[in-house]
Amino acid sequence: MVKVLKLSAQGLPQSWISLEQAVIHYAADEVRWEVGAQVAVFRGGHNAVTGQQSQIAINSIIGTKGVPKINPFEQRPGLTNSKLFARDRNICAYCGGHFADEDLTREHIRPFAQSGVDNWMNVVTACRACNHRKANRTPEQAGMSLLYTPYVPSLWEDFILRNRRILADQMEFLMAHLPKTSRLHG
Repeated sequence: MVKVLKLSAQGLPQSWISLEQAVIHYAADEVRWEVGAQVAVFRGGHNAVTGQQSQIAINSIIGTKGVPKINPFEQRPGLTNSKLFARDRNICAYCGGHFADEDLTREHIRPFAQSGVDNWMNVVTACRACNHRKANRTPEQAGMSLLYTPYVPSLWEDFILRNRRILADQMEFLMAHLPKTSRLHG
């Protein structure tokens, strides 16, 4: 299903919304600007005087009026396995192998057994074999080196990580705002 990227009037990502939710923004005259390709046209009734049918064309990216609900400086993206695996590009942090989602695990660098926490800076993607081999030890204790370091995704990265069906123009828009250090480049 096609999702529309809803931005604040200032251009900050707010949410992924359905076509129906986008229609409501258009009908309420809340769309301040739009970019990207036209993704749908909704048709309404016919005007009794002119006979013209009403229609609303929906673009893939819309900027809406109002005060943003998301403060980009306070944003901490929610941690899910699918976002973690996407952040790490489905690459095991220990052996460097590329795996399908179902063959990966969320690996805690400092394990819970050693007061580790479940947050972006303490987790990496690991294949099941490496996760099992490391067990409840730190990488140093297990003699296993990390091939990359964890990081907290930016607001822009989070919007890419949370939607698997991003249209080309939406991806281009989001990628243009990624930090240069993002693993999502390339």
